[in-house]
Amino acid sequence: MYFIDVQGTLISDSDKSPIRGSREFINILNKKKIPYMIITNNTKNVSKDFYAYLKSIGFDFDFSFYLDPLMILELHVEKVGVAAYGTQEFLDGLVNMGFELDYKNPKTVLVSIKDSFTNDEFAQMIDFILCGAKLVGMHETSIYAKNNKRYPGVGAILKMLEFATSCSYSVVGKPSVAFYEESLAMLRKQVADAEFCDVTIISDDVKGDLGGAKEMGMKTIFVTSGKYKSADEIVPFLKPELRPDYVYADMQEILESI
Repeated sequence: MYFIDVQGTLISDSDKSPIRGSREFINILNKKKIPYMIITNNTKNVSKDFYAYLKSIGFDFDFSFYLDPLMILELHVEKVGVAAYGTQEFLDGLVNMGFELDYKNPKTVLVSIKDSFTNDEFAQMIDFILCGAKLVGMHETSIYAKNNKRYPGVGAILKMLEFATSCSYSVVGKPSVAFYEESLAMLRKQVADAEFCDVTIISDDVKGDLGGAKEMGMKTIFVTSGKYKSADEIVPFLKPELRPDYVYADMQEILESI
């Protein structure tokens, strides 16, 4: 059974089109009745809208097989007093979900991703954290790939803020224990006795997704169709115990191996 990432794994970071073999892989899982969950760190789009987009480009799976951080955000962050940082779509989505944004005396600094963070925004975050606001990341992605460029991911920004303030942070999406436990709980609606040791997770983020998953007992497959151009860019520099179990170029190569 599988946990499957989306950006850089099922769809391209550059134009959001299906990556080679990705739709076919899902179709084979459906045909063979192999349990799986589509787990993504999507925060730009409302969950149902992003799911609808994936359906519109040919991915055939039920919404009950899908999980993103927005779907469990209310379990981790109070709706009042949130200083949120990310794309305008992310901020608008929070407001539509009933979160009250506060950039004067927030209880929580909530960080998502965008490609244009400014030093003034980082300075504001630091001030809020030093005044007692909790630091929360929507996920802990290592690299954010867009327009053929690679930016620091939310995980990298959280590490910077942690170092600057000596304050710890929590994470809503991957690779948090809470997110993976919710993914497993949803998978158990397909297989009641599923455990992490039964799951193979496929992702292009070998640090932000796969390392945490491996620590929880999952098998890991790293695809180089997203954030990294080759495994040599990152795998040799990982701790041996956190290196992926398998490396493939894309979902098509995985298909050809099974």
